[in-house]
Amino acid sequence: MEIGGLTLVTGAGGFIGGHLVAKLLQERHAVRAVDVKPTSDWYQCFPHADNRVLDLKEVEACREAVRGAARVYHLAADMGGMGFIESNKALCMLSVLTNTHALLAAREEGVERYFYASSACVYAEDKQGEADVRPLKESDAYPAMPEDGYGWEKLFSERMCRHFMEDFGLTTRVARYHNVYGPNGTFRGGREKAPAAICRKVAHAKLSGQHEIEVWGDGEQTRSFTYIDDCIYGTMAIMESDIAEPINLGSSELVTINQLIDVVEEIAGISVQRHYNPSAPKGVRGRNSDNTLIRQRLGWEPTTPLRVGMEKTYRWIYDRLSTGDAEIRGASEAPAVSR
Repeated sequence: MEIGGLTLVTGAGGFIGGHLVAKLLQERHAVRAVDVKPTSDWYQCFPHADNRVLDLKEVEACREAVRGAARVYHLAADMGGMGFIESNKALCMLSVLTNTHALLAAREEGVERYFYASSACVYAEDKQGEADVRPLKESDAYPAMPEDGYGWEKLFSERMCRHFMEDFGLTTRVARYHNVYGPNGTFRGGREKAPAAICRKVAHAKLSGQHEIEVWGDGEQTRSFTYIDDCIYGTMAIMESDIAEPINLGSSELVTINQLIDVVEEIAGISVQRHYNPSAPKGVRGRNSDNTLIRQRLGWEPTTPLRVGMEKTYRWIYDRLSTGDAEIRGASEAPAVSR
């Protein structure tokens, strides 16, 4: 027996969206899954969901998507790893249309709760200039100086959610995702992020016998990486919480890109020669999540160790490559540093 009202997940054909739909269905929610891509291109597609292909940049498409929904998880966005967002700023900014139109439709429909997936890219760049970075608190988003393009769109959309709550009474919740990774996601083609790109490069090195990879930057950039299961649990908990302000959803386990490669080498059982490309997109020098607020408000924070999550991610990508589910050629061309 299904519980609650209809739940809409936008961006359901993407990495996080697919995992969220799976969890909601597992918990016996009625789910409408929406994405702009044909269902054949979705990373995960479930027959028990109401699957629809809609372009949410169009307000009428948003009205169709939201119709009858009690809850909306808005994950849809045009985005990818650092190589993509640095060279597609206008496309990233256009995602503001999907959130604006989804908010309008949610207000018209009388939606009970609306979740918006924001990003750590909203944080001021001058607070991320060192590898040994101070973990970013939620207040560090202001004075505003986010990542150009993608970060500005996310920060603007956060404000839209806030004002729809203040002016129209729509209950909104906002999480700032920090580098989410795991199986069943992008690992080639230019939109992948650092964990998946590095797993693919090392897997390709092992399968090809050419034990060398390209690394963007000097490898000393720092990030924290959030395993998908923690992201999904946190997303659903924030949706049902009383947390009205944007909140970090990320691991606080800070590592350099070189240390991330060390982990994947150990999992793969090989060592690779690293060719550093200092002219490639690198993003900020350091970024980590301050989890003080989420611990205080939820009594929880992401806890999956990087080694555990990366092993699951590597095994999934290695299996795709080794069984011919993905091209191995050109595998060294994708980014090794993510947002």
